[in-house]
Amino acid sequence: MTNGGTDFWIIATPAERRGRGFHRKNTGMNHVAFRVDNRQAVDTFQHEFLAARRIVPLYGGSRAYPEYAPGYDAVFFEDPDRLKIEIAHVPR
Repeated sequence: MTNGGTDFWIIATPAERRGRGFHRKNTGMNHVAFRVDNRQAVDTFQHEFLAARRIVPLYGGSRAYPEYAPGYDAVFFEDPDRLKIEIAHVPR
């Protein structure tokens, strides 16, 4: 997916490069978040990117997360190596 300025790629690790395996709860990266301009962009990402590729969103799909911040909306999913990725709208 691209917005014309940033490309977003998800690629599985080749079998010969796999070792013990990644787990986001181990030492290392937990997840990556990408901020979008509005709530509609979160929903659009879910429908045009995730659904089109049959990627199942985590936690039931895009929704509000008022416990994080007022107006915080996001969708979470895992990449092929199970890294959690978040697309979020956080009002400024």
